[in-house]
Amino acid sequence: MRHMSEHLVPPSSAGTVIGVVGLGYVGLPVAVAFGEQFETRGFDVDAGRVAQLRGAVDVTGEVAPERFADARRLTFTATAEDLRGCDVFIVTVPTPIDHRKRPDLTALENASRLVGGLLQPGAVVVFESTVFPGATTEVCVPLLEAASGLRCDEGFFVGYSPERINPGDSDHRLANIVKLTAGSTPAAADFVDALYARVVQAGTHRAPDIRTAEAAKVIENVQRDLNIALVNELAMIFDRLGLDTEAVLRAAGTKWNFVPFQPGLVGGHCIGVDPYYLTSKAEAAGHKPSLVLAGRRVNDGMADYVAHRVMRLLREAGIAPNSARVLVLGFAFKENCPDVRNTKVADLAARLRADGATVDLFDPCVSAADRATHGLIDAPAQGEYDAVVLAVGHDCFRALGAERIRAFGKTAADGQRASVVFDVKRALPPDAVDGRL
Repeated sequence: MRHMSEHLVPPSSAGTVIGVVGLGYVGLPVAVAFGEQFETRGFDVDAGRVAQLRGAVDVTGEVAPERFADARRLTFTATAEDLRGCDVFIVTVPTPIDHRKRPDLTALENASRLVGGLLQPGAVVVFESTVFPGATTEVCVPLLEAASGLRCDEGFFVGYSPERINPGDSDHRLANIVKLTAGSTPAAADFVDALYARVVQAGTHRAPDIRTAEAAKVIENVQRDLNIALVNELAMIFDRLGLDTEAVLRAAGTKWNFVPFQPGLVGGHCIGVDPYYLTSKAEAAGHKPSLVLAGRRVNDGMADYVAHRVMRLLREAGIAPNSARVLVLGFAFKENCPDVRNTKVADLAARLRADGATVDLFDPCVSAADRATHGLIDAPAQGEYDAVVLAVGHDCFRALGAERIRAFGKTAADGQRASVVFDVKRALPPDAVDGRL
């Protein structure tokens, strides 16, 4: 594929070599998919992660062991130099926010410098990380040019094809989600679109330019964030009015155009983060995005709200909140997923502890390393807790049922309940819990 012309050679399984930079929740499925057809080199800075992948072990749970065998042309490395000679680089590194809720592009910038140092004439660099509109051309391209000594659209080309997978969701995977694609020139756009069409059965949608594709990706999560913020605020209102939120939503849902969303804690690396990428860019352009930020304030405050509800239930049960022992079931940011990035359960635990409670966190879906890092317990004891909070709706917790979950709570000498259960995820029957969103 070596050339300097505008006419990029279509991606060929016989000759195109692909390097995937970042082997997390997004990068690994991408590398495995391309490794079934193309010579693919998966790179990650975490040597431990690379060692696990070489043994066909994926602690994220996104790739089943048998898929590694299908990706016969895929190799893994923690040595950047092994990527030299790649025709295509696909960058799938995290784009979090910092403590001031501003975009943190450190990983993306480092990856751009790394790839730039390996670029050879005619290469194509595709970014999948979620960013604000303009980040690829304004942030990544200058770093690629500086490190390579080449000019974009002359010595190399860039593309953008944002990730859309849903961690922990076996029904929506890379192959069956329409892939959004874009390129820095018409020929680059054709190349990127044709490349992903090789591995995405659901088809592709070619955006008119990279900025449009960046904007489309970020607003997918902004829209969802705002919809959840709305039902979260409605849940607060209905609690004050003595109404069952689920009953209200179920009744409203009988209208054909009512959009069903559920209240809850909004964490993770996408929905709880991406709105800040858009608002930061909007503010830089001179616009104050009041609605988007209002939704973020509501969702960022839900952990405090849940803690307040739990403390209120304790007081109503005659239990002193500042000496209560609380069990929180679930720590991952969503159900049936080990990912703890930006989990709002951590905020919930912090709020309960700030109010004087002793908090035990339990989540069997989370990796042993993350359990140790965040102080999770190995197993809760029965009959030990003043309050039990079902914070994440893992299937393993739903399978326990209300009776066994209640058994973690204390009982009085006469055998009556002496504890409360709060169900954040509405995983249990309403008459089996003391409170829920």
